[in-house]
Amino acid sequence: MALDGAFLRHIKKELEEKLTGARVDKVHQPNREELVVAFRSRETACKVLFSARANSARVHFTTVALENPQQPPMLCMLLRKKLLGAKLAAIRQPELERLLHFDFDSIDELGDHVTLTLTMEIMGRYSNIILTGPDGKVIDALKRVDAEMSSQRLVLPGLTYELPPPQNKLCMLTAGSGELQAALQALPRDMELSKALLAVLQGVSPVVCREIAHRAGRGRELTVMTMDEEQRFRVGYFYQKVREMVTDISGTPHMAVNPQKKPMDFSFTDIQQYGTSAVVREAESFSQLLDEFYLERDTMERMRVREQDLLRLLSTHSERLSRKINAQKAELDQCAQRDTLRVAGDLLSANLYTLEKGADSAELANFYEAGQPIMKIRLDPALTPNQNAQKYYKEYRKAKTAEEKLTEQIELAGRELVYLDSVLDALARAETERDLAEIRAELKEQGYIRKGRGKKERPAAVSAPLSFTTSDGFTVLVGRNNRQNDRLTMKLANNNDIWFHTKNIPGSHTVLVTEGREPTPQAMEEAAVLAARHSKAKSSAQVPVDYTQVRHVSKPQGARPGMVIYVNYKTIFVDPE
Repeated sequence: MALDGAFLRHIKKELEEKLTGARVDKVHQPNREELVVAFRSRETACKVLFSARANSARVHFTTVALENPQQPPMLCMLLRKKLLGAKLAAIRQPELERLLHFDFDSIDELGDHVTLTLTMEIMGRYSNIILTGPDGKVIDALKRVDAEMSSQRLVLPGLTYELPPPQNKLCMLTAGSGELQAALQALPRDMELSKALLAVLQGVSPVVCREIAHRAGRGRELTVMTMDEEQRFRVGYFYQKVREMVTDISGTPHMAVNPQKKPMDFSFTDIQQYGTSAVVREAESFSQLLDEFYLERDTMERMRVREQDLLRLLSTHSERLSRKINAQKAELDQCAQRDTLRVAGDLLSANLYTLEKGADSAELANFYEAGQPIMKIRLDPALTPNQNAQKYYKEYRKAKTAEEKLTEQIELAGRELVYLDSVLDALARAETERDLAEIRAELKEQGYIRKGRGKKERPAAVSAPLSFTTSDGFTVLVGRNNRQNDRLTMKLANNNDIWFHTKNIPGSHTVLVTEGREPTPQAMEEAAVLAARHSKAKSSAQVPVDYTQVRHVSKPQGARPGMVIYVNYKTIFVDPE
């Protein structure tokens, strides 16, 4: 993990300079692993992100706007009750441990001043946010840890807070280069120098250890055994440089970015180990660096977590429908033999005078086929010949009715499957919590999600569609989901505008706004590309896109959201890229 204790020491200084004496203004919990605390003072107003995500645990100032759930979680409401209006008195860090204690001067229910501590523990998948009272006991935690989860350290309300078990390593704040050299000599001789440094030093990440080893070996890989006297001196020299930087908190935020402009690593010191395979740039602040480094990863992670319940719901319904359709098709295949039942009834009726009761079969000439081949017909011995004939007629009518019903049900299930595919496509393209909320509202309206009992829910507002401008100045509107698609096509679009949709492929309704002008071939092609790009076929090379005037698009009565029919259309093939 790049966010080590030394980097956290720099974050601590950055937070202290702005927050000491500031009061808690707001507390939000955007999701189950993150908190956002807004502070306000006479000089400034700012937000601090507390993240306990396994792969991106951290604490720092943030400017990223996070969407909050409609109903705040229990921990969020507790923190609001305890911390709103509280003044930040101090921020503490034990040595170079990856945790910060935020001490707040608060007023309890009796009006007395008490100290509450919010602790941010950065420990990979064990990261946690814990609130403790003036007696040192846990009030609550983001992740409660019971005896089944850990036998060493419990984190539960009412228990005394304990620091994580200490690591038997050297702390840069107290250990000099001589102690480092002695610790290295005690390790296996064939161990790589960077791994050896990581094994003996507290609060430094692999990137810092690799950097010391890289500079000591001038780019060559070293082991504890292969170091000569000069290289040992260089290890001590560069260790001392880093140590002074950490002790004085004089480091600067640096981030390594690969040629594809993807963040690779960050540290409080310059990063030279990647050579020409990465670009290293300095950030304005440590918080700004972390915001930038984790922005894309966290955005994808937040959306992935929030859409899981919808994805599970849609997948379950789709799989159930597919099984139902396959079973009904198998039944329909059996109904295809119904004419044989009618023929058997006709042959029995025509030969009643030759048949006797009690027979279990009859062999009769089939006058419906050329040459009148013999057809063997099974009979129920308990029934008369006429009753057997009527039984075959009854089974024939039953099979005919079943065929009609099955054909109708298969068609309805197929339409529902197409609809669910369109919702899955919209879910795959959702970018914000609002997009997910609209999809969730649509599924509630369609009965896939139960509505809350006793609460009269407001209908969710439909947001505006995406808007693009073609290279020659035409506006193109693209729906984000089915509810937007309906509103765009049925209400916003003019009859003379051009409507686009991928042919027989789930996707967005796309409208080229003409405003009375004749659309250019360039605008038509770019609108078609947008329709293909916002569809399930966005990864394909040649995508068929139908287009027609909006006047030729209609919505059948009772049709599901986004489902329309259209006539007088043409098809164009485009590449979404």
